[in-house]
Amino acid sequence: MNKKSTSRASQTDWEWINEMKDEGIDLSEIPEVTKDQIARAKLRIAGKPVPKGKVRVNISLDASVLAYFKTQAAGQNYKTLINDTLKASIHNQDLEAILRRVIREELGTANQTS
Repeated sequence: MNKKSTSRASQTDWEWINEMKDEGIDLSEIPEVTKDQIARAKLRIAGKPVPKGKVRVNISLDASVLAYFKTQAAGQNYKTLINDTLKASIHNQDLEAILRRVIREELGTANQTS
């Protein structure tokens, strides 16, 4: 089945978009996210909601990594320190950079389906 595409060719200047710097993207019409919206947000990974709470896992770490966290914990629970460090790493990602990447990916997907 060879179905001829009925979509028009894109009129978007993709070369210009791909060369665009982050500073060149106009975000002025995107509303700010409120604290209430953040409080109601659900963490999703690959589109699936992630349940709250802790999950027991077995993980292999380099001996040097484990020694570092045990030293940093100074007699406290080093596993909690590892969890807190991983959580902080996730939260400290640059949200604006992520949004820009997603917008560019979506523009690329829209171009491919047009």
